[in-house]
Amino acid sequence: MSLVAGVDSSTQSCKVVVRDLSTGELVRQGTAKHPEGTEVPPDAWWEALVAAIAAAGGLDDVASISIAGQQHGMVALDADGEVVRDALLWNDTRSAPAARDLIAEIGADEYARRTGTVPVASFTATKLRWLRDAEPENAARVAAVALPHDWLTWRLLGYGTRASSALGPDLDALVTDRSDASGTSYWSPADDGYDLELFERALGRPGREAVGSDRGDASGGVVAGDRTESVTSATDGRVVLPRILQAEEAAGTTIAHGAVPAGIVVGAGAGDNAGAALGLDATVGDLVISIGTSGTAFAVTDSPVTDPSGTVAGFADAAGGYLPLVATLNAARVLASIGSLLGVDHDEFARLALAAEPGSGGLSLVPYFEGERTPDLPEATATLSGLTLASTTRENLARAAVEGMLSALADGASAVRDQGVDVRRVLLIGGAALNPAVQAVAAQVFDVPVVVPEPGEYVADGAARQAAWALSGSRPRWGLSTSASFDPEPRPGIGTRYRAAQALGSLARP
Repeated sequence: MSLVAGVDSSTQSCKVVVRDLSTGELVRQGTAKHPEGTEVPPDAWWEALVAAIAAAGGLDDVASISIAGQQHGMVALDADGEVVRDALLWNDTRSAPAARDLIAEIGADEYARRTGTVPVASFTATKLRWLRDAEPENAARVAAVALPHDWLTWRLLGYGTRASSALGPDLDALVTDRSDASGTSYWSPADDGYDLELFERALGRPGREAVGSDRGDASGGVVAGDRTESVTSATDGRVVLPRILQAEEAAGTTIAHGAVPAGIVVGAGAGDNAGAALGLDATVGDLVISIGTSGTAFAVTDSPVTDPSGTVAGFADAAGGYLPLVATLNAARVLASIGSLLGVDHDEFARLALAAEPGSGGLSLVPYFEGERTPDLPEATATLSGLTLASTTRENLARAAVEGMLSALADGASAVRDQGVDVRRVLLIGGAALNPAVQAVAAQVFDVPVVVPEPGEYVADGAARQAAWALSGSRPRWGLSTSASFDPEPRPGIGTRYRAAQALGSLARP
């Protein structure tokens, strides 16, 4: 039996799954926590990866591994491979003014045309502009910029600082994939490559794509690429950006270091949403609604999407296609917060929500507890409206939380469809997808069938599929099991009341 491993290095934790190459059967898995916060030392991700690998039984019998990770985070490295400052994560909103500055300089239409996205505080380009303006001394030290999964892949291959790695700080060994690169706002879907002028506009420094590792065959592994020029970030002044690999390409093979054995093929990796799409084996016609720390609505398409409004991000997927996506900052934690307020566990919260009538007795919750990314309102707060003596019940409040969270995602799904994307079914995933109230309300806010796959680590599963792809040369077609499906029962009044509450909240904001 040949085994492959997939990693989901998410905001909250690191998960590792080990699957059979031929069938996709789950053999074992492990997990480890990440620290909380919106800026994190990347070494904490590496420590969690090592712990999760150990919890999953190690890699001694694994032939290939790939890492999917949270998108957009800024990992800035100096010429010695040291992290310049703690990484800023996707949910760090301090770069919102920088996003506005970049749009003012380039224009939303031009950004959408060149990158498929319009900058918001989540995207890497805005964090680089923030670094340039707020920490110029740190910005001057930057020799390479990586995304979280890029940095972990680099470490997995044996690179890093001289003190922490076997191979040292070869910045030209950094690699990424098109799905994660497409979330930076300096990568072009049309050209399938970096837009270096936009990168320089963000950081104020010129950049170049990595040219590949200078490690020879003596290391015993597949080399990520051959150098085509004798330059390094330390001597030519340009900032290194990870080399972009295609879905079937390997980043290299491991050498023995720490808990990592030698000879494991390492896949290109992916952004987390692209990893989930691959893990679900999603195809054209599928709309994935993922309810985790953030909420996402994304579809697989054959052609790129350009939305100058910035509502829909025209990302790439991990399989050669495209992944138009809408993301919200407020998702599963909305339910957890209201459940905590009500003093109930998950099961009782679901019971309360299901005991209320659709529409929550007129109660509407616009759940912008942590600001919001879509719409782009980083300083917004939540709004609860429709309160009367009759409507103010525990049941209605629980249901209003579910309806508000899903209505925000349903608006995102409508925005994706407005770009001409065909949607034939919704795949509902994430921890909250198992909540019976969430499932029932989903059937009422979406107008196509809703399918709930069996619980799984779909981002890690997508990385495992990519690892199998890099090892075998062909995309695996493992089966997908479902736990429930629902025919649509549209209740238009839910969305109407939600949008009225949105407008009311907008009037109340300064």
